[in-house]
Order: sequence, then structure tokens, then C-alpha cells
Amino acid sequence: MKNFVVKTLANAGALAVAIWLLQDITLTGDDTGREVLTLILVALLFGLVNFVVKPVVKLLTLPLFILTLGLITLVVNALMLMLTSWLADVVDLNFHVDGFWTAVLGGLIISVVSWALNVVLPDED
Repeated sequence: MKNFVVKTLANAGALAVAIWLLQDITLTGDDTGREVLTLILVALLFGLVNFVVKPVVKLLTLPLFILTLGLITLVVNALMLMLTSWLADVVDLNFHVDGFWTAVLGGLIISVVSWALNVVLPDED
């Protein structure tokens, strides 16, 4: 359970950094508490997408992973971020990613920040 909370907090922190750095990734709320709640819910949704959808996409694109020496990961991460944005819109969360290239840069930022936070934060169960 502790590992799940740590991963969710790392996702939320990484998403917050991407939202802060890129003006085309937006998260809005009525007040700060509402924005934090929306950020945590989007982090949960992003974690769910990465847990369920990403392995299937990686398996289906395995030849491209080999051919591009893993650079297709940037595209897969961008697609996962765009899927999260679409799902957030479906469940009425105020999170939006505007455009594919913004999603590529956002996915790169989220990957780096999430990695750094996972190194710093404890990961025991």
C-alpha cells in the first residue's frame, strides 16, 4: 500500500512540474484545494493508464522499440499522456494536454521528474 501511495505522489509531483513548465498542459480548479484534489485524481488516472494500457502498447510496438533503440518510448509516453487527458475530460476533471508535441515534451518531463522522485522517495511495501 505504501508503494502505491509513493508512486501516486511521484506521479502527482511529476505532473505538477509538467503543468508548471508547459503552458499547453493545464489543470484548473476553483481554489487551491480543488486543484490539488484534481491533480491527485489525474495522477491516479495516469497511473492506471500506465499500468493497464502501456504494457499492451509496448508489446504491440515491440518491433519499433527494437528498430528505434527505444526512442519510440517518447511517442508511447506522449500517447499515454494524451489518453489521460482524454479520460480526464470524460470523467470531468479539469486537466488538458493541447497537442501531440506538447504531450511528447510533457511525457519527457514527467518521466525524468518521476524517476528522480522515485529515487528519492522510499519504495518499501
